[in-house]
Amino acid sequence: MNLELIMQLIEQKNYPKLKQELENVRPVDIAHIFEELNERDTLLVFRLLPKGIAAEVFSYLSTEKQAELSTLVDEKELSDILDELFFDDKIDYLEEMPANVVKKILKNTSEMERKLINQFLMYPDYSAGSLMTIEFVDLKKEMYVKDAFARIRGIAPDKETIYTCYAIDEERHLEGTVTLRSIVLSDDNVKIEDIMQKDPIYVNTHDDQEYVADIFKKYDLLAVPVVDNEKRLVGIITIDDVVDVMEEEATEDFYRMAAVQPSEESYLDTGVLTLARKRIVWLLVLMISSTLTGFVIQRYELALKSVVALATFIPMLMDTGGNAGSQASTVVIRGLVLGEISVRDVLKVVWKEARIAFIAGVLLAIINFIRVYTIQGYSLPVSLTVSVTIVLTVVVAKIVGGILPIIAQKLRLDPAMMASPLITTIVDTTTLTIYFALAVWIIGITV
Repeated sequence: MNLELIMQLIEQKNYPKLKQELENVRPVDIAHIFEELNERDTLLVFRLLPKGIAAEVFSYLSTEKQAELSTLVDEKELSDILDELFFDDKIDYLEEMPANVVKKILKNTSEMERKLINQFLMYPDYSAGSLMTIEFVDLKKEMYVKDAFARIRGIAPDKETIYTCYAIDEERHLEGTVTLRSIVLSDDNVKIEDIMQKDPIYVNTHDDQEYVADIFKKYDLLAVPVVDNEKRLVGIITIDDVVDVMEEEATEDFYRMAAVQPSEESYLDTGVLTLARKRIVWLLVLMISSTLTGFVIQRYELALKSVVALATFIPMLMDTGGNAGSQASTVVIRGLVLGEISVRDVLKVVWKEARIAFIAGVLLAIINFIRVYTIQGYSLPVSLTVSVTIVLTVVVAKIVGGILPIIAQKLRLDPAMMASPLITTIVDTTTLTIYFALAVWIIGITV
């Protein structure tokens, strides 16, 4: 079903047919269609959906569309929708809504749920506590399998996942995990503590979401329990929420590698002034830092006047150095993010990048020497100066590109900040210094 058919049925006021068609479409696809509808059509189509499907569609909508719908429906409709949402989706919604909308919702909730919601809203942004849900299956470790089955059947319809259950003691301390498969394959009179996985993987409510994502990747989990400081089980985080975190973190790193401040809004929904403000800071920093390049050229002005041919190769040398540094920084940043490289590996990184740089630099220098000396007909001293500069530039650029992200990690900064724009600025200055120093030595010109 596509948007054109939706619009056609709305224009024809063929609501029975529209309702019938919508029942055969996945909720996530309906949500994508909603993003293209105006307010009137959004409300009209939304009210045609069964309550259960409407709530699921609502959970897939963008924050902007959720806010729009919240103002269009009455309090009773909004309360019914939120009652059908999983608890973590409800918290995500409330975190993004204006205070007046949150007050309207909390007014229609029970005292217990209000207390839970307020507790969740107090967790720091981007923490495990802000991601978790309370809709999980917990089992007392002294339970027999037959009693566990009875409990699972009774509470499963209201839980987000039942594939992994969590064994606790009388004070709700996390003791272990047990899969539904293990329960199904065990005898009725076996205790949960006898089949549970002891020493479970868990995270704390205040752990950073990036650490949580690393735990999921490392142990191939579908869900991870969340405990408080006393190791009491307070919730779980499911893989669908972690996938969103991974996307957020990847997007944030991508922006920072391009010297742009991260934004939570989509590109088309973000204002021009906002985008300009997020870019101008780094552009200003890089522009000012690039004046170092100008100082180097000014210092060797006489050398350039003596051998004008030297100026011809400056763009090529600077581009080569910048590209070499960017290659190294990209690989090292990825290694740091995935946990393949740590701060203590800095010497290994330097040694590896130095060898890579030497091989690549020598090959580039040989090809460049043949091109400059044989094909373009420049003198031997100029050709040697340019070619030797290439080797040294590539070596320096790759070492700098490999070290800077590790330094950032050591300083508890995002390694992505040390990506191509900053590295290129540093390498450009270094490249010109090497170039002119070699020209003075090899060609014999005076400064």
